Amino acid sequence: MTKQHDFTEGNIFKHLIVFSGPLMLTNLLQTSYQFADSLWVGNLLGANALGAVTISSTIIFTILSFVLGLNNAALTILSQQKGKDNETGLKRYLNAFVVILTVIALVLSTVGYVFAEQLLLLLGTPENMLGEAKSYLQINFLGILFLFGYNFLSTVLRALGDSRTPLRFVMIAVLLNIILNPLFIAGLDFGINGAAFATIFAQGSAFLYGIIHVLSKKLAPFSLPTVPSKQEVGLILNLGIPSGLQMAVISAGSAAIMSVVTIFGSGVVAGFGAAQRLDRILMLPAHALGTAVNSMAGQNIGVRNWSRVKKIAKYGVLYNFSIMMLVGLIVVIFAEYGIRLFIDETEAVAFGTKYLQIVALCYPFLGINFILNGIVRASGAMYQVLVLNIISFWVLRFPLTYVFSGWFGDTGIPLGMGASFLLSSFAAFMYYRFGKWREKKLFARNQ
Repeated sequence: MTKQHDFTEGNIFKHLIVFSGPLMLTNLLQTSYQFADSLWVGNLLGANALGAVTISSTIIFTILSFVLGLNNAALTILSQQKGKDNETGLKRYLNAFVVILTVIALVLSTVGYVFAEQLLLLLGTPENMLGEAKSYLQINFLGILFLFGYNFLSTVLRALGDSRTPLRFVMIAVLLNIILNPLFIAGLDFGINGAAFATIFAQGSAFLYGIIHVLSKKLAPFSLPTVPSKQEVGLILNLGIPSGLQMAVISAGSAAIMSVVTIFGSGVVAGFGAAQRLDRILMLPAHALGTAVNSMAGQNIGVRNWSRVKKIAKYGVLYNFSIMMLVGLIVVIFAEYGIRLFIDETEAVAFGTKYLQIVALCYPFLGINFILNGIVRASGAMYQVLVLNIISFWVLRFPLTYVFSGWFGDTGIPLGMGASFLLSSFAAFMYYRFGKWREKKLFARNQ
């Protein structure tokens, strides 16, 4: 039975554990999605095809980042309406999001399909990969509405306090993708186009199932789309644009840090790449907790229950710290084995192991960022979270990594990263404690 949680009452810690569990598993499944794609393409079609998918995926990930930004806005707006128990406001904003996301998806799909080759050339795609990369990217652009759709459905349900049903959508997409990839690539001999078709078919199926399930079970008050008001569109874009820019700041910051890593040669680059793959998996609990507290705090901010919001932040930080400390200790012990899953070259393994063992001790502090920024984001203070991300990456992480690597050689890379985690968590706490995010009001009294 599907359960929607009312986070404005009941045991906060129990809510946090029950709600965040499916989120962690969902994030893990989504990570495996890209892994499965790369695995089948690399093994069935070779290095050139894998390179074409990797380059095209950079463009797709950029678009997905923008979608996730809009979804963060949806999570905040819809969770506050849920907390206020405002069925009319919830229905109106759901309608507005559906219309806006549909229009954006159709525009991006058309523009992306037409200019796929130009986008790939901007990224410096090698001539021998361009043809395959273009067809793979164009097919993905044709199915972009499905990517938008099933991600948005998941966000709506999380805002309403349901993290289990979205897990079902992602499981359908992942399982279909794993099954269909070899069938379309090799069985039907579609080559790299088969990988793209498998992706959009899997996402489309998950989206279709999601729509039927949500409407038949009446899990959300969707209605036939109508033109939204200027006020609704303005609020959505006012929150969605800075939220999308947060992702751009993170992507650009990661690229800047890579420019420091490349100074030390191919061995360090390979070790860093392997460590980053593990990093993304290891930080999934903190990401999930950040989303969980966003939903929980959003409902309580909707009814201006600040004492409960404070408790959500407190329990979120403590839960994050205990989980990420445990993850960090496991990483310190087993770092080398993890790196060897990806590479076996001596210099790369040595650096990757050293990197993880140093950075892992600072995981709990990076997790604090996700928790406190999630609380602040729930109020609608998106520009403030954007500034905190700029501080985290451009004032702290990149400069510290650059300076420390000059002082301590390649060891300075993890030292700089770890120091930035610690300092950015302090910046997040200072804004959470003393910032004016509690004064943010998204809706007029009658909304």
